[in-house]
Amino acid sequence: RHGLMQGTGAAGFSPDGVTTRGMVVTTLYRMEDSPPGAGWAPFADVDPEDYYGIPVGWAAWYGIANGYSAVSFGPDDPITREQLAAILYRYGEYKGWDLSAGGAAGQFTDWNTSHTYARQALTWAVGEGLLQGKGQGRLDPLGKASRAEVAAMLHRFHARYLAEPAQT
Repeated sequence: RHGLMQGTGAAGFSPDGVTTRGMVVTTLYRMEDSPPGAGWAPFADVDPEDYYGIPVGWAAWYGIANGYSAVSFGPDDPITREQLAAILYRYGEYKGWDLSAGGAAGQFTDWNTSHTYARQALTWAVGEGLLQGKGQGRLDPLGKASRAEVAAMLHRFHARYLAEPAQT
């Protein structure tokens, strides 16, 4: 409805399909109404002409998304749940929002498998209810986020931070 994610064909969404890092950054770029970009391409593996080219440059410029290195972004790599939480967290920082909510992310049995860079974002995402466990006490921070999981997180994120307050 908000035009943030598109289908994978004429009538399909592919909920169990792969969501890439380039797709997520492009979605956030759309949340910003696709601001004009200079085509800045800091990563050798990102072609400014690709659909995610300008969005990746925008996200890197504003510190929303980092690459694996100074020259590698991995736009076609599947996004992990912790990467998604980190990108959403940094987007919130970029917007100047209060991100002080904390959750009991340490309650999950696989918490220690998360990378240090993502722990604050994971704690925030759990505290806000954006990221939920996957059963059996698992958060699965290193697991690939399916299109359905990304859509659910973005829906909760949008409802919490971007939706217009209800009129009374």
